[in-house]
Amino acid sequence: MKRYAIIVAGGRGVRMGGDLPKQFLLLGGRPVLMHTLQTFRAAYADMHIVLVLPKSQQSYWQTLCEQYAFDMPLEIADGGAERFHSVSNGLSCIPVTDDGLVAVHDGVRPLVSVDTIRRCFERAETDDTAVPVVPVVETLRRIHPDGSSQTQDRSAYRLVQTPQVFRISLLRQAYRQPYQSSFTDDASVVEALGHSIALVDGNRENIKLTTPADLLLAESVLKNRTT
Repeated sequence: MKRYAIIVAGGRGVRMGGDLPKQFLLLGGRPVLMHTLQTFRAAYADMHIVLVLPKSQQSYWQTLCEQYAFDMPLEIADGGAERFHSVSNGLSCIPVTDDGLVAVHDGVRPLVSVDTIRRCFERAETDDTAVPVVPVVETLRRIHPDGSSQTQDRSAYRLVQTPQVFRISLLRQAYRQPYQSSFTDDASVVEALGHSIALVDGNRENIKLTTPADLLLAESVLKNRTT
């Protein structure tokens, strides 16, 4: 069974407080995106990887690859106006004759574990879908229209991560739908077809780097992983 990964990296890093897109910020002495890609290659050496980047960032990425001697074989697709369109562009790079499994992952989640990636692919082999989640550990309150609030049962909720893995034919079908603002991740696109989603355990440190505090936390996690 062929395995593909579509790594979506179109963030601008506004909340990071700088001009450099967050996927290119340094983490452990290398750009964030390189850590992400290397983890997928470590999970499956024969993984076919499609990197989705805005056209305006592709030449800079090539410069970084030369600077850091990063020569991983992969295909580059153009980013779209919304994440939905970026994933669709990534899917178009997979030959129409291929039907294995495809993972879609946020490029700025460099701390995903090899075990999480493998769990997702293994579950999708039997259920056609697999989405990693972690339990909610903080108290949740629901805010009502009148301004009042109410505590929610956190055991009924999960935090959703990536990679989200699907049968290629299923994800192709899902992405033929017109874009909707309610499509916040790939699972929501597939659910719109009426297909159920299988959940697997994620890894707690698999955070999406959004703020400077996230980058500091990632530095600490990466240091502890390598010492």
